[in-house]
Amino acid sequence: MTRFSELLGTDFDGEPTTDIDDVIFGAFDNPGHRDRVPGLVELINDPAEPEIERFLACVALTTWGEAAGYEAVLRAAADPKNTPWYDFSIDRKFSVDSTFAQLADAAADGDLAQEKGTEGLRMEVARALVRLADSEYFEDKLGELFDNATLRALLDDIKDVTGRGVRSLEAGEKRLFDLPTQLVDLASGVSTVDGPLAVELAMSVLNISSSPRTLNHAVPIVHRAKGPEAREFGEYLMTVGDEDVRQRVSELLNKA
Repeated sequence: MTRFSELLGTDFDGEPTTDIDDVIFGAFDNPGHRDRVPGLVELINDPAEPEIERFLACVALTTWGEAAGYEAVLRAAADPKNTPWYDFSIDRKFSVDSTFAQLADAAADGDLAQEKGTEGLRMEVARALVRLADSEYFEDKLGELFDNATLRALLDDIKDVTGRGVRSLEAGEKRLFDLPTQLVDLASGVSTVDGPLAVELAMSVLNISSSPRTLNHAVPIVHRAKGPEAREFGEYLMTVGDEDVRQRVSELLNKA
């Protein structure tokens, strides 16, 4: 049995499993996961091990709120394309790296971080990942991942990265993924804590690029932001969106 199969290919009853997610998420209900942390730390730092195994060790440690996992994500975010596992996981839609989306997912839940006293590191990771939103792909996750407290702490970072993204769009710089939609997803997340700012950020993107996909992703802001800004934004979407967007926005405005 390899080190990897012992650590992530064996469930907490000691039985072999091919469902690594079951092992990773099973840790929330099993303190025995702590016994596997030293081995996973060795694995993640061993350049002789396969990149996929090191990546999954990082996902596990990050999901478990471990400092070593967060530190590995911070190193990756500091130099994304030179991360050992970069391009290990490729998104089917855009054919680009999707490892940062999975790491963001792993860092989203703060329960174990609170328990282990690593919440400060988790917040550093969230900030570092958000600041990559104009350059790395996050699989439409950024609008849904983080809790309100995390979003409030990251508002300045979100404004900065959205501004950079907008400037790159204005300059005609190309991305292999749908950058406008990703930025609107971030604005959608913001709308749960600051409606006026969310509308401002979304409009800064839509004024430059308003594809049907981007407009569809903007619709939830109408519901989440509330207030007069949300209604005005909804009316704007009604004027520029396709039939599906108009119908969805109309339903939301009629409920308001």
